[in-house]
Amino acid sequence: MKGYIQVVTTTSTKEEAQRIAEVLLERRLSACVQILGPMESTYWWEGKRERAEEWLCLIKTKDDLYPQVEETIREVHPYEVPEIIALPITAGYRGYLRWMEGELKGGQT
Repeated sequence: MKGYIQVVTTTSTKEEAQRIAEVLLERRLSACVQILGPMESTYWWEGKRERAEEWLCLIKTKDDLYPQVEETIREVHPYEVPEIIALPITAGYRGYLRWMEGELKGGQT
């Protein structure tokens, strides 16, 4: 299964996560965005340990769309340094992947 990825980002509110999802879907940069939360994140920021409630976005897309996905998230995201991580999809149900392909930019018939 080459070419499919899941991009992960987090936000501080559900509304921010929904905004990112809406923009990515409108631009056909994602076939599906799942929003999970709230969850607790613990991390280092500017030399101090922090703890925050966040919402997780799981963004289904193709690797060749990653630069546009990252740019869009950075454009919409309120964080100074947002988490934007891409994970390869190494296997998946062919029917689902065909559906994704048809919903993504360049894939509509």
